Amino acid sequence: MLGWLMNKLRPIETRSSGAGYTAQVMAARDSYISGRRGVAELTATVQSCVSLWEGGFAMADVSGTDLLTRANMALIARAVALNGEAVYLITDLGLVPATDWDVTTRDGRPRAYRLSIPEAGGGRTVTALAAEVLHLRIGSDHLTPWIGTAPLRRSSLTGAMLHAVESALSETFENAPLGSQIVPLPDTGADDMASMRGAFRGRRGSTLVIEGVAQATAAGMNPQIGQKSDQLSPDLSKSMTAETLAAAREGIAMAYGVLPSFLNRAATGPVVREAQRQLAIWTLQPIAALLADEASAKLGVEITIDTIRPLQAFDAGGRARALSAIIKTMAEAKEAGIQPADVSGAMRMVDWER
Repeated sequence: MLGWLMNKLRPIETRSSGAGYTAQVMAARDSYISGRRGVAELTATVQSCVSLWEGGFAMADVSGTDLLTRANMALIARAVALNGEAVYLITDLGLVPATDWDVTTRDGRPRAYRLSIPEAGGGRTVTALAAEVLHLRIGSDHLTPWIGTAPLRRSSLTGAMLHAVESALSETFENAPLGSQIVPLPDTGADDMASMRGAFRGRRGSTLVIEGVAQATAAGMNPQIGQKSDQLSPDLSKSMTAETLAAAREGIAMAYGVLPSFLNRAATGPVVREAQRQLAIWTLQPIAALLADEASAKLGVEITIDTIRPLQAFDAGGRARALSAIIKTMAEAKEAGIQPADVSGAMRMVDWER
């Protein structure tokens, strides 16, 4: 009896492992918080890439539903580009965006949501099942497949470097004494020198400091020989600022699927078209396919989204040349008395050999 009583009174020891529920919750919250906002999205490079995503989705051809309007498609693209995911409540009036949400899962798949719906007079909270919520995610990892990650989250080091460089340049051009000089002048009375220093001090682009030459004169030297003004403007070229800024911009552009040549000021028409085709085919269309699958599963109808045709992301010149060659070949075959079926068979044989 005494042993049984001691076992009852002894507290039960509990332990937690690194792969337990608490670790998963902490990892999920870390991915959620860190992926929401970043300093790099304040830069023009990121906003330009986000605008390309937004414009591409707004121009996309959507068939099968009226809920994915151009306005909703643009909002979805911006949310996915900055946050990595977009959550919309499906209602009778259309899709309603959610600013914040909590999700419960089973087998890694969402079951229910608690959504914060934005309103002009203050937000409201709505609880909905997973079938009532349109949830698009990109860049999900195996630890938290119900959470998406933005391109900036996946390239946070490059984004931080871009923000650091642009912040340093902004502070330099705001506070550095650009255009200021140190001009040597002969010493006069203390009151006159103080007045001149006060007149020049704080004037950017003017003489900042007045040097006295009394000590040089007392030493028997001629203080006016070989004197020249000294510039106080910082030499940014030695810090490789331009190269670092260009590399950071190109890295961010590649993270968003935009070819760095698209940002080159010397880019020509073919380069721009190739960059548009690269963005539409390898970046926007896969995300559009994910959105189409999610919408088809939630709305119960077959939905297709095409971003390639509206953006004209194809080689128009190459297609025109190919069509011209086909027409010319068919005309020559007709003159030679070759039937169209023979021409088609020969073309298929050429394609097979290639």
